[in-house]
Amino acid sequence: MFDPANRAKPMVVLTNNDGQVVAVCGIAKRLGLKKFVPYFQAKEQLGAAGAIVRSSNYELYADLSQRMMDTCARFAPEMHIYSIDEAFLFYGAYKPPGQTWYEHARLIRRTVWDEVRLPTGVGVGPTPTLAKAASHAAKRIDGFRGLAVIDGDTVRRHVLSNMLVTDVWGIGKRIGARLNDLGIIDALTLSEQDPRRMRRRFSILVENTVLELNGEVRMSWDEVRSPKKEIFSTRSFGNRITERAELKAALAAHAEIVGAKLRRQASVAGAMMIFASNSPHDKTGFQRKSTHISFTIPTSDTRALLAAISSAMDQLFRSGIPYYRCGVGLLDISPMHRQQFDLFHPTPDDRGLMACMDTINGRYGRNTMHLAAKGFDQKFSMRREFLSPQYTTRWRDIPIIRC
Repeated sequence: MFDPANRAKPMVVLTNNDGQVVAVCGIAKRLGLKKFVPYFQAKEQLGAAGAIVRSSNYELYADLSQRMMDTCARFAPEMHIYSIDEAFLFYGAYKPPGQTWYEHARLIRRTVWDEVRLPTGVGVGPTPTLAKAASHAAKRIDGFRGLAVIDGDTVRRHVLSNMLVTDVWGIGKRIGARLNDLGIIDALTLSEQDPRRMRRRFSILVENTVLELNGEVRMSWDEVRSPKKEIFSTRSFGNRITERAELKAALAAHAEIVGAKLRRQASVAGAMMIFASNSPHDKTGFQRKSTHISFTIPTSDTRALLAAISSAMDQLFRSGIPYYRCGVGLLDISPMHRQQFDLFHPTPDDRGLMACMDTINGRYGRNTMHLAAKGFDQKFSMRREFLSPQYTTRWRDIPIIRC
């Protein structure tokens, strides 16, 4: 988007700490460059191919995602964000006046390109599963060129016959392998199965998928995006950690991340797991310490998570170990509104304070406000040697236009 000179060149993006290749553009794929290869192993091949290497630029990705979602939200009565680069637009009984669904989809795609400069695919269908199938067709089946509308049985059968059963939303590799053993190879064959038989042999999810592939809405939005039952934040360090205070600060950073995610889905956690380890490749041998903490009152307050981390540091930290990785996980998660307290154990959470912190960080960027336990001199920050400018979120990176 911001450096057009790179568009005709092979490019790859790396994971946290520039560990391995996680994304490969089409040009790079044609040159034989592959995903999920450690960067140090692929470095020579990348250099020989003249590939541009980039570190993960999460700040830029999040901002562009929000811009895309804001643009798409104008086109439908209701929108459900499914992931950083995907959303469902729900129309119900509403139909865009004076437009066919194809014309409406084309307008969405064109508007996102004009305003955000992101190429997108748009799929339209009468159920969430068929909308996902149309989205698949828009990007991967010849003839659709970024737009697909399943508005009749002929188009539906054509799209499903060109999809593997594992391309169907909700059918993973394990279930797909079992379906293949029954001779169900493509999505059309799956749609022709008896739904009740599929429920008996697999689950209600597969039954609902079959019904949705035939145009019957069975997925509620709660099923599309249900709250997580476990929330984890883990990461390896850019530099090894050997000091107790540094390890505590790293764990505090993870606690802030999981706490914010927990509150975003309006939940509380009844337990927490924390761990720290060195690398399994260290000559001193692999050492991993972990501990499980239960909360008397389920909580979503980051301060309570930090207090638990402080109490567990004696179990986690060992002098002389070059820590390479640590993480925090929240367990026993339940909805916040279903909490029941008693007279002697009121919640210690300050939800107003947490909401204030989340609002500030949501508006001005993560880490704008944080608790002092995380510190300021963070040696455990990610290594991102190939980071592109944060064009839309950092003043000094705003593009300069010379006329």
